[in-house]
Amino acid sequence: MFTTFFFDMDGTLFDSMPMHAQCWEEAMGHYGFQFPQRDVYLNEGRTGQAVIDEFFLTYHNRHATNDEIEELYNYKTHLFEVQPEPPAVNGVAELLEHLHRDGKQVYVVTGSGQLSLLNRLERHFPGIFAKERMVTAFDCKIGKPHPEPYLKAIEKSGIAPEQGMVIENAPLGCTSGHRAGLFTVGINTGILTTQDLIDAGADIAFDSMEQFHQYLISQNVLTK
Repeated sequence: MFTTFFFDMDGTLFDSMPMHAQCWEEAMGHYGFQFPQRDVYLNEGRTGQAVIDEFFLTYHNRHATNDEIEELYNYKTHLFEVQPEPPAVNGVAELLEHLHRDGKQVYVVTGSGQLSLLNRLERHFPGIFAKERMVTAFDCKIGKPHPEPYLKAIEKSGIAPEQGMVIENAPLGCTSGHRAGLFTVGINTGILTTQDLIDAGADIAFDSMEQFHQYLISQNVLTK
């Protein structure tokens, strides 16, 4: 029986990926790197440090320095901070309330380290999340698609892997959840396809959070 649900944040709880994609493309372009928005979606889940370092390896055949990572990531963060506040993904508030009502544990597991977005959790979903039920970029050295984030989530929650379910919108996140030995659900909320999520390791994928909610009810994971 599933007792604990591990939600990614960007693109899963908040419809923030279009803004992130735009900001990453602009920030990378400012520093001479090409980062098309589809590639941003395919890289979603990596820490910002890992993304930037990979581009320096690709374009300059060397690792980025700490100063270069900090400068580029701060610029990308600035671009994101001046964007309008992203709304919650359609249907996720109702699902979270149902999980909470049924006594399920709910965690957020994200590669994000942007405090403004983390602070929105309580405003949008009051009483659902708690600081001790978060795994963020500050907790991980490697990040997705490595299983580290979800292994840390398993450790924090104290559950057996078969009791946990991952909810992700990104291929790298699906790979991370799968590698951690967790049942992984893909929710296609962006420009990719459900097949992209299945190919990356999702056990099942849906086109909306509402479809997933109904699936949980039909499987008696949640009460009617």
